Amino acid sequence: MTNRTAFVTGASRGIGLACAKGLAAAGAKVVLAARDAARLEAAVSAIPGAAWVELDLASPDSIKAAFQKAGRVDILVNNAAITKDNLALRMKKEDWDAVIATNLTGAFLAIQQVLPGMMKERWGRIINISSVVGEAGNPGQANYVASKAGLIGLTKSIAQEMGSRNITVNAIAPGFIETDMTAVLADELKAGMLARVPLKRFGKPEDVAAAVRFLASEEAAYITGHVLDVNGGMYM
Repeated sequence: MTNRTAFVTGASRGIGLACAKGLAAAGAKVVLAARDAARLEAAVSAIPGAAWVELDLASPDSIKAAFQKAGRVDILVNNAAITKDNLALRMKKEDWDAVIATNLTGAFLAIQQVLPGMMKERWGRIINISSVVGEAGNPGQANYVASKAGLIGLTKSIAQEMGSRNITVNAIAPGFIETDMTAVLADELKAGMLARVPLKRFGKPEDVAAAVRFLASEEAAYITGHVLDVNGGMYM
């Protein structure tokens, strides 16, 4: 991936940071993007040659400014996401809107920012981080599930539009990955989820990063419109 620039959203921690480290190890110049500047600065210090930009995916202006600052992007990893869980009956419209705006609309607007440059270069990799719940559903997460299912549909549509330009667009659907977001879940809930995983362990951010690294590589040049499950067999 020498001479390739990778832009990773939600890269200040967890899966996003692992993806940034994996792509940097493969030779890419990496730009880390997230809302928390202090976390980004700390994250970048561990990745030689990396840069960072502040990015709020709920703000179209912030998205434009971040990509202008980053310059040419060859590899886009749409990883940033938020949750505002509740049962559908009780879910506030603003919580629905906020999750869709960041997780789905923000990812779409980020894709729009990188497509002109990728089309000009006739090379590009777009990797959208969906979720196992986007395939299987999950009670109490109608907004999050809709956003992640929407990412899968978005992936397949853009893959068809951009195939002739040598731009591949794929999605990764992680299962239960050990991150700050999942660390706060009750032990009883974790035990119930683990029982559904044939490999009998939860995933690590590096498991997702390895899949991202592969889909961004030349070895994956003939793969597009695909959803790669990284879930230990939790959903098949």
